[in-house]
Amino acid sequence: MDESFLLMLSNLLHLHNSLDPSTSLLSSASSTPSSSSVTSSSPSSSLLTTSSAAPLLFFTLASLLSFLACSKPNNKNRKSGSSPRPAPPANGAYTVAVFQSLSNDWTSAPLRDAQWRALYGLSYPVFTKIVEKLNPHIAASNLSLPSDFAVSMVLFRLAHGYSAKSLASRYNLEPYLISKITNMVTRLLATKLYPEYVKIPASKRRLNEVTLAFEELTSLPNMCGAIDGTPIKLRSFPTNESNLYRCEYGYPALQLQVVSDHKKMFWDVCVKAPGAVDDATHFRDSLLYNRLVSDDIVWDKVINVRGHHVRPYVVGDWCYPLMAFLMTPFSPNGSGSPAQNLFDGMLMKGRSVVVDAIGLLKSRWRILQDLDVGLSHAPQTIVACCVLHNVCQQMREPEPDVWREPDETAAPARVLESEKSFHYFGDSLRQALADDLHHRLSSR
Repeated sequence: MDESFLLMLSNLLHLHNSLDPSTSLLSSASSTPSSSSVTSSSPSSSLLTTSSAAPLLFFTLASLLSFLACSKPNNKNRKSGSSPRPAPPANGAYTVAVFQSLSNDWTSAPLRDAQWRALYGLSYPVFTKIVEKLNPHIAASNLSLPSDFAVSMVLFRLAHGYSAKSLASRYNLEPYLISKITNMVTRLLATKLYPEYVKIPASKRRLNEVTLAFEELTSLPNMCGAIDGTPIKLRSFPTNESNLYRCEYGYPALQLQVVSDHKKMFWDVCVKAPGAVDDATHFRDSLLYNRLVSDDIVWDKVINVRGHHVRPYVVGDWCYPLMAFLMTPFSPNGSGSPAQNLFDGMLMKGRSVVVDAIGLLKSRWRILQDLDVGLSHAPQTIVACCVLHNVCQQMREPEPDVWREPDETAAPARVLESEKSFHYFGDSLRQALADDLHHRLSSR
């Protein structure tokens, strides 16, 4: 029983004795009990036989205090609650001992998951899954800290955007060690876990799942992904090349290019260009472009649309070149024919999944809103966040509010001489898809 409750109960007992010393709460009403008064030897029976109001007042207050004491949550062994624990103190409290205590001192899974998401951007089961996959690689590095603690520190930094210097006092570690551990964990995420969680939908089952889902969303057949680029703001960049890194929004950045499926999971990620490079140029420098142009990716699904053989294709906005494998809108301002405008609307509806995916990425991993790592480690940090995003989507983590960026104002992409054959077939396919879509929807 709570010590404060016992103290209050003792004080009430003294109060009762001072108000009505003629009656005892701990003995019967009669000093010589008889057979007829055997049942009245309890405190409650004394209450019923006395004429004083003091015992009744005592037990009323004692019952109320007892109820409050029983209702008070036990901080040493909390089993339920409506809100997570407060975050640990700002300075010197994120130690290994505190982390292990936080990991073990929970009996309510929803409460622990809520606290884990607030601290590390994902639930406890997802966290343990990531640690399990990274642990063999971290153990091989002979790190003096436990693997789960190292991963939690990096996730905390990625989720909240802190610099190594700002985390040093919180974790009682040197800034250089924070940076070293961050670089190690993000490199492992970007290399060891990338092949498992970032995959082109090339298998027949996966390709059917993606294309049918996009068709349900847009009424356009054989769409297999949506592509877009976004600038990742940098804190550290070469000052003598500031114009090269300054993106269209006016700040220094690296360009991130992603392709998303219908579940807002990335199946291709590329970080190869500074902020001033446009989306079309970045796309042409990517491995994905080279594989698509060389027909290296085997799409095991071909459909016939008005006499045209349509293989799976990606959709993007007018910042990308129109190709046989990349469909873009006819017009950025709705000046096309009714069939073309209908196609553009459905295409942009399919493209919206990648916009939302990027918004979720930057909302979950806020370090990408203002990346405070060295330029040499920036690409792997960005890719690591993309891998973590896919893990969260695959494990169906709750989606936060989407980070929104201003609309792009770039000019439509021009077609290179080497791309003219791809562009010609793409233009024919796009018109066939537009006419087929208009016919199907207008005849319903």
